Amino acid sequence: MAKTKATAAKTIHSKERHLYWYESMQLQRKFEEKAYQLYQQQKIRGFLHLYIGQEACSSGTVSALEKGDKYITAYRDHGHPLALGTSPNAIMAELYGKATGTTKGKGGSMHIFDKEVGFIGGHGIVGAQIPLGAGIAFAEQYNKTGKVCICYFGDGAIRQGAFHEALNMAMTWKLPVIFVVENNGYAMGTSVARSSNVRELYTLGEGYDIPSEPVDGMSVEAVHEAVTRAAARARAGEGPTFLEFKTYRYRGHSMSDPQKYRTKEEVEQYKMRDPIEQVRDSLLANGFATQEDLDAIDASIKAKVEEAVKFAEASPFPDPAEAFTDNYVQKDFPILME
Repeated sequence: MAKTKATAAKTIHSKERHLYWYESMQLQRKFEEKAYQLYQQQKIRGFLHLYIGQEACSSGTVSALEKGDKYITAYRDHGHPLALGTSPNAIMAELYGKATGTTKGKGGSMHIFDKEVGFIGGHGIVGAQIPLGAGIAFAEQYNKTGKVCICYFGDGAIRQGAFHEALNMAMTWKLPVIFVVENNGYAMGTSVARSSNVRELYTLGEGYDIPSEPVDGMSVEAVHEAVTRAAARARAGEGPTFLEFKTYRYRGHSMSDPQKYRTKEEVEQYKMRDPIEQVRDSLLANGFATQEDLDAIDASIKAKVEEAVKFAEASPFPDPAEAFTDNYVQKDFPILME
């Protein structure tokens, strides 16, 4: 990994927050790198969309929000629950399709779910989670919980009609939702520049009078601060915010992507601003940690990922009878007769 050329400056953020960011992002990075290897070994099957490079988007969000807030995203969904504290064992087992996975081995990579940490799932249908995010926020508003929902989607999903419908309803009803487009530059293999006349995606929110802004998605500090502002607005009853996290993925759209639409030089240029390296530099420059401290954290994370693999390998596959469970929820409703 290339080191960032930026000089780390003094920060307003605490040592504890920096350490959370570093551990959280490094865990996501190492987990995804291991998943990449396991897919090549055919231990993981089906689709696999890696979050490598985008870790600041998840970790900066989690540090800004509160326990009880809700999260929903698309199918590039391993990083968010890891940042929230979901067990790496359970996520890895789900990638293996094992019964000990987050959705009992039935969802796979694209459908991680963990109600306990407020993660309302990864969703495989492009853009489908956007109106769901608005609906979750409506439930929080209706129940007067004081909680918010943050809804992530990619730059490709922003072309869906559901995006516009959800933003219109959310602003009309002042729902406590934060809409986030994780703009990594490419919807599968099509760049934003080739798919739309509007290249500053955050401006699309302005058509609905939603406070909207671009955010440096390679900076965990910038993400934290933007989400903090948006959450305060939502909790105050002022409605939604639309944020454009300008980020980048180092790997292809999925494991089947040869990445012929971009140059190696472009990828390396983004790696010069790697979010993990920026936090590493800040920890050292501000005296929050020594290199020995960081080496110890790295070793602990490596051990966690290896333990997750062992757990997934040893776990059983679901019983075939499980195919008929969890499909519907049985409710007893009165039958209305004439």
